[in-house]
Amino acid sequence: MYGKAFAPEYRGSLEDLSVNASLEEVLAKAVGQRQRAQLDGSSLDMAHAELAVAEASRRLGRVEDAERAWKASYRAARQAADLGAMAWAVWSGGTLARQRGALALARRWLAIAAELAERGDDIVARGYSLAGLAETGRIQGDYQAVGELHEKLLAEARRRGEARHTVWALEGIAQMHRNSGAYDTALAMFEEAAEISGRADDARGHAWALRGIADVLSLRGETERALALLSQAEATCRRMKLVSALAYNHKMRGNVLFRAGRYAEAEACYRGALEEFREMAEPRGAALARLGLVKSRARLGHDRAETSAELDDLHRTLGRIGLLHARRMVEAARAELGIAAEPAAAPAARPAA
Repeated sequence: MYGKAFAPEYRGSLEDLSVNASLEEVLAKAVGQRQRAQLDGSSLDMAHAELAVAEASRRLGRVEDAERAWKASYRAARQAADLGAMAWAVWSGGTLARQRGALALARRWLAIAAELAERGDDIVARGYSLAGLAETGRIQGDYQAVGELHEKLLAEARRRGEARHTVWALEGIAQMHRNSGAYDTALAMFEEAAEISGRADDARGHAWALRGIADVLSLRGETERALALLSQAEATCRRMKLVSALAYNHKMRGNVLFRAGRYAEAEACYRGALEEFREMAEPRGAALARLGLVKSRARLGHDRAETSAELDDLHRTLGRIGLLHARRMVEAARAELGIAAEPAAAPAARPAA
């Protein structure tokens, strides 16, 4: 049996904040707590406040503010000699690094966070840090390496009755099944995640689960039902000001419309999502939105040579980020559009000695 979802990243005097609190509300209360901690001279309270500032700022797409806040949280936690608080700060930094496309840095920070949490006997921080490592590997497409870790974390979350972490693990494993072509399994897991998050009042997890269900339904040709689910999830994202989740929702709407052959509508969705991702400096989302935009424009008659050049650039961009699965998506787009990759230029001949 799962209890009500909670947000362990809101700590100390902020722990009563709901997991569904709007990010602007979280930010306002965290800034107020930061000011009180400065007056009281409490390093630990300062660490908790800066952590909440970092997480609210990150989810609002204010990446520079988030960067400053998680580092300030770590410094305050170190001054307080609190390993758990140090772990949470570094976890936030690793999560931000992943959001910004710095996947190698994300893995480094999250591994450090897991080690700090273990030394500090903070089981929740350790679980979140390991979950971050698993998610980073999944995003990179390294399913073999992180599949077992996802399953282990799911089992631990079920055993402890932690709804939010169970939902996270279910959604991650479902995404791997979806990308591997096991659509029935993926749909069942997304639906379980939606059911658990709904009962636990985890609005963020529920919105992501609905997005996953919509994706699989769209692959089955159930376009209108998929669009309705995305509209439901979008309302949650707007209410909570989940900027990143909203952009991914719009990108998925583009996917659904593209699969239905509604290319002009898809192009508009991808273009809007691309602007949102660029505004929050999220390169992974921007690259995926660009891919959808290129495909939509190609279907609408865009020049084939320019399309090929754009796909080449996307392949390089995704490679730099380290997204193995996404690079395969570019190759699949070439096959789908009937556009071969340009042959590599032959090396220049050396002048005769």
